[in-house]
Amino acid sequence: MARNDYVKGNSVVVPENPISYYLFNSTRSAWIWLIIRLYLGYTWLTSGWGKLTSPAWTGSESGTALKGFLGGTLSKAEEGGDVSGWYAAFLESFVMPNASFFSYLVAIGEVLVGLGLIVGLLTGIAAFFGSIMNVSFLFAGTLSSNPILFILATWLVLAWKVAGWYGLDRWALPFLGTPWGREK
Repeated sequence: MARNDYVKGNSVVVPENPISYYLFNSTRSAWIWLIIRLYLGYTWLTSGWGKLTSPAWTGSESGTALKGFLGGTLSKAEEGGDVSGWYAAFLESFVMPNASFFSYLVAIGEVLVGLGLIVGLLTGIAAFFGSIMNVSFLFAGTLSSNPILFILATWLVLAWKVAGWYGLDRWALPFLGTPWGREK
């Protein structure tokens, strides 16, 4: 057993290294997460707002833009390339027939994730759902900015305790039963 490890019950507890402690537990790192949060939030909000105000996503022609996107995705699966067969089957049998519903779901989801990240409310949950959307786009064979957005969102999920310190989480999380305490 290492010198800094200690036994607690039946397990050995390994203390956290100083870098991960600083990044994920100390409010001194909250400024880093604020920058990442605002970048991701702006990206999600502007993307979602564009969809909310587009007739092809949520207007009179809702679902047509998504159907076009899915058509491209399904053609990538047929070519044996960028899209897995199981995901293509899911898109073809479940999402495509319900394209109008999913258009609204994507647009509203992007706006909510963006707002949650910008105001710092339930930051870890907002980042988690943003990362789920990024993974969905990646499964659909769309690279663009999705890999970096996924990585940043995953880091925000890991930093949930301090990522919203400069935001509404500072008050919401203690109210919800996740209090912060000063190190003694």
